[in-house]
Amino acid sequence: MQEKNKQTGAQAWSKGQIEGVEIKKLTKHFDRRGFLCETFRLDELPPDLKPVMSYVSYTEPGVARGPHEHREQTDIFAFLGPGNFLLRLWDNRPESPTRGNFMELVAGADNPVTVIIPPGVVHGYRNISATERGMVLNFPNRLYRGWGRKEEVDEIRHEDEKESPFIL
Repeated sequence: MQEKNKQTGAQAWSKGQIEGVEIKKLTKHFDRRGFLCETFRLDELPPDLKPVMSYVSYTEPGVARGPHEHREQTDIFAFLGPGNFLLRLWDNRPESPTRGNFMELVAGADNPVTVIIPPGVVHGYRNISATERGMVLNFPNRLYRGWGRKEEVDEIRHEDEKESPFIL
């Protein structure tokens, strides 16, 4: 059960694992041409998770994306460089046995990983590289704005909340 911080009134979070979040170390296979890296394989994903689209984003040094959460969407982020990110996750799901836990890791060039983030887990990341633009790939299991882009966006955005308990 989450408790409020008595001094600040902010939500108190405990560092710990979050049910449903999976982190897989990635291997870069280098040769004279560069490198190749598998970011996910269908035979290694949970059986009910099927990516339906992909996108790539670049984030400038010092800039954050999120925090936000999805009602239905699962994200499959691949951080393999260039750049490094501080990734933070908070379990905000009312019925989760790990509700109130948060996780934090450095992901990217120095720690290439794929991270599966289920619905209801708040997530955000900041590019912590000094000068390098950082790249993130995502392979979500829902189409952005649905088929034909005719639905509402499946996001609950927290980054603009003045009293947000989710701090990047």
